[in-house]
Amino acid sequence: MDLEVDRHELHTVRLVDLAPVALEPGQVRLRVHSFALTSNNITYAVFGDAMNYWDFFPAAPADDAITWGRIPVWGFADVVESTIGELAEGTRVYGYLPMSTELVVSPGRFDPQGFTDMSPHRAAMASAYNRYMFSDDDPIYDADREPHQMVLWPLFMTSFMIDDLLADQALAESFTGSVVISSASSKTAIGAAFLVARRTGAHVVGLTSPGNAEFVNELGCYHQVVTYDSLHDLPTGPAVYVDIAGDSTVTRGVHEHFGDSLAHSMIVGGTHWTAPATGGDLPGPAPQFFFAPAQIAKRSKDWGREGLEARTTDAWIAYRDWVDAWLQFHWSHGASAVEHTYLELLAGNVDPRVGHVCSMEPQ
Repeated sequence: MDLEVDRHELHTVRLVDLAPVALEPGQVRLRVHSFALTSNNITYAVFGDAMNYWDFFPAAPADDAITWGRIPVWGFADVVESTIGELAEGTRVYGYLPMSTELVVSPGRFDPQGFTDMSPHRAAMASAYNRYMFSDDDPIYDADREPHQMVLWPLFMTSFMIDDLLADQALAESFTGSVVISSASSKTAIGAAFLVARRTGAHVVGLTSPGNAEFVNELGCYHQVVTYDSLHDLPTGPAVYVDIAGDSTVTRGVHEHFGDSLAHSMIVGGTHWTAPATGGDLPGPAPQFFFAPAQIAKRSKDWGREGLEARTTDAWIAYRDWVDAWLQFHWSHGASAVEHTYLELLAGNVDPRVGHVCSMEPQ
């Protein structure tokens, strides 16, 4: 069973039930156990053509004129059929998956912690999206906290790399200005705020809707909360902007407020996916698109895999324990329930205090 969406009209959804394909030598069948649905997945769909997200899991050919696609998600899967001796049936892995009941992969580049899908259509994709971790050997895996890993870990890696890039390029040790983060109630924004707030001198400002302002303020990781209709309340002086909303009106307002005092402007996501993208000349620096896998690759080279793993694991454990004070998990079982959760997320009708975990299988 696959959940597919119209790539050009994301509210149009269909469920497709296809017979399993026979495995070829070198292939493995993964049974998708569960996955998270967050605003990050909407970003994958919004930037699907520009960033090739649709190419990871091509949809089945259709007889109609609609261009269908499968939105990538992060979750757990189990090996249920294998033609490779290194991968025994029953092995649980964590990685990039479709909203489906199964996925056929071509494992290669094995190491003690996992493998890479070497399927030809994924060869040109960022390696961070093609790697699958063995849960038994994953340093962040906790069987009792699988929902944390599904909902938060991919977003936290993005948050970690946002903080790292800012420190690398924009936040010198003497920086005492503001780090303004839009879509402040999103989990990517919360993770970034949690990390940036630990840096001496950084004044972290959350931009959010009036309806989410109380929640964002209660989190405690933002020093100041400003609503989108009150941009005049933003502080003055040096600042950097982390744009997770992808709303051109908000972006222009931030740039006009800070002008040349804005040291860096980073485009991360599109949670306000119906808003037009940034366009036209803006005061201050030109917004730069942020791509987490590029920063991951840079730090893997700078620090080595073990060095990167140690840094991210330490930060993750502190963050994971902190979110338990405010985050709850909600499960959606069965294709219809997953479809409903996706449409609610697309419409913005989700509680930021809730992390959504899904399974295409009935309970």
